[in-house]
Amino acid sequence: MYAVIETGGKQYQVREGDIVFIEKLNAEADETVSFDKVMAVSDGEKVTVGAPYVKGAAVEAKVLKNGKSKKITVFTYKPKKGSTHRKMGHRQPYTQVRIESIKA
Repeated sequence: MYAVIETGGKQYQVREGDIVFIEKLNAEADETVSFDKVMAVSDGEKVTVGAPYVKGAAVEAKVLKNGKSKKITVFTYKPKKGSTHRKMGHRQPYTQVRIESIKA
């Protein structure tokens, strides 16, 4: 059984027991969160697709931790101009969740 959920402007295909890194949520570690924007649910034989969401479907997940990903380097410049260079770094915040149950 799997479901396609939408959170943080992105879509994820999840199964029970999966550990997923998603956009940061306002939830502490060991809290339970519910995703009600379920776009599709499959039980192995039948696939239910919503328009845009499946009514009554929800995915329960447990927050494992909040953190920041590895640092990336962003370098901007204007070509043919000698003095316009800028180097920046960025660390994207995330929430790590474990999918507990899929309710169709």
